[in-house]
Amino acid sequence: MSIPFIEDNDQTQARREHLEELRRLVGNVYPNKFERSRTTGNEDTITAIIESEDFKRHVPQVKEGERPAQEELERANAELNNVKVRISGRISSPPRVMGKAAFVHLSDGVSRLQIYVRKADVKGIHNDDGAPIEEGWELFNLLDHGDFIGATGYLFVTKTGELSVHVETLQFLAKAMLPMPDKMHGINDPEIRQRQRYADLIAGSLKVEKSEDGENESASRELSSREVFERRSKIIREMRRFLDDHGYIEVETPMLTAKATGAAARPFKTHHNALGIDLFARIAPELYLKRLVVGGFEKVYELNRNFRNEGIDRTHNPEFTMLEFYCAYMDVNGMMDFCEELLRKTEQALIESLSLEERKQYVPILDVAEKWARLTMKEAIAACWRGYETDSKYKLTVEMLDNPKIVFVLNKLLPEKLAEYESLPYMFGMENSEVRPDDWKRGATTMIPFKDEIDRLEVSDETLNPEETARRIQNIFEFLEKSREALFWGILEGPIFIVNHPKPVSPLSKASPFDPSVAERFELYIKRMECANGFSELNDPKEQYDRFMEQGQARERGDEEAMVLDEDYIRALSYGMP
Repeated sequence: MSIPFIEDNDQTQARREHLEELRRLVGNVYPNKFERSRTTGNEDTITAIIESEDFKRHVPQVKEGERPAQEELERANAELNNVKVRISGRISSPPRVMGKAAFVHLSDGVSRLQIYVRKADVKGIHNDDGAPIEEGWELFNLLDHGDFIGATGYLFVTKTGELSVHVETLQFLAKAMLPMPDKMHGINDPEIRQRQRYADLIAGSLKVEKSEDGENESASRELSSREVFERRSKIIREMRRFLDDHGYIEVETPMLTAKATGAAARPFKTHHNALGIDLFARIAPELYLKRLVVGGFEKVYELNRNFRNEGIDRTHNPEFTMLEFYCAYMDVNGMMDFCEELLRKTEQALIESLSLEERKQYVPILDVAEKWARLTMKEAIAACWRGYETDSKYKLTVEMLDNPKIVFVLNKLLPEKLAEYESLPYMFGMENSEVRPDDWKRGATTMIPFKDEIDRLEVSDETLNPEETARRIQNIFEFLEKSREALFWGILEGPIFIVNHPKPVSPLSKASPFDPSVAERFELYIKRMECANGFSELNDPKEQYDRFMEQGQARERGDEEAMVLDEDYIRALSYGMP
């Protein structure tokens, strides 16, 4: 009987028939366990055998296309034939049957190992009682690409110099009812790759190392999904090690909270039936971690999941992993230094964990000799107009961004200009005949005659206030950040810290002692992506209360991402936070 939502075709039909034949032959076709040998010191996974120095040293080293000498083979097999192994894995390629013998590769998701099955030698295993059966070759012929099997046998080297297992017994472990993905090209549909991650991982484990024309792709290929998972695991492990070594303690704070606080974002809402109250999936652990600082944990961190009920794109997901750490007595400059050291050391440790071949392919992201650059938000905005300093009609400087009228004009017109820029093959303010093919590479940007627009829009002092001007500065930066990279002249390629954010959009940050209108806050950009956000923590309970009240007013005006008042956090701050 077929499964209703599994496509019924010749391949799935044949696999179902094979499964029934296997059931007749070996009984239970999904046995509970299979114990692998431990000749490598730990469990004999295929990767462990392939990478074992004890075995590798016996395998003759020959150039591609060449064969080892007969004497080398005899010497290798004299040692390896004494090694009995019990291995298991997925059949990673259709069997190559040659009369009464066959070669097939097994995969553990990382490496592949060839097994050699000969009709005269192989026996099967009955899964119900573990007894050997004579129909081992019949069992082998019922296997399909993607099935899981266990094999017992001894190691040897083939005439081509490949380490293999000469199989003595075969045990069937699990059936692949669906055909395997294309081993040459993998899965190209991004939707399937995301929604059926298991299929993508299988495709990556089966993919061959050579393209159709025989050229090795390893030097330019993208990482497989498994490699991304593995490197992510190494990065997280190294971050934890670095923080632990610097005296930080890891904690877990609530995932479900009565109030959605700690960041400017829309939350997911749920209902607790037993308590009869609404709860929110946390958007950030910040206020809970700072409560711990109040309680005496001077260095604390959490590496965990957050949830934000917002859009999805290449850099945003409704649920994601985030590292937050807090240190008493440290200001924004200390945080930037520590963040830089953390990320540099993490990448260094990642590189050291890679194989020699992987290191050759790896392009360092953070390997910048000098200290990472720091630009104020206004400096970053003004840098987009670099090249027009000599034209007073179009130029924009940091000092000009102190003028609320110019900020008003820029905030109003920039979205329109950016939309036009995305759709037209030339820059604003330029005729087609004036455009050179590589203008965008030199940072050609939005050309706005600011004085003319101030007059045209009739911008008056009465329509402006400091808080709205600050929010417009933030808007302008975000517009540019999301535009084509040419508009930011590669500034956000980084690594670079953008500092001095407007205070009204940084409600948990201390104001700068040099300019009360901006916050002591930074955002770290690497490869045009915001990777970190930090600040000098506001620890004045009265000022924090006032900031929350301002956020409440913003919510009343329709800002769904504005923070809500957290009375308990204010109470905690009132005990004093360093």
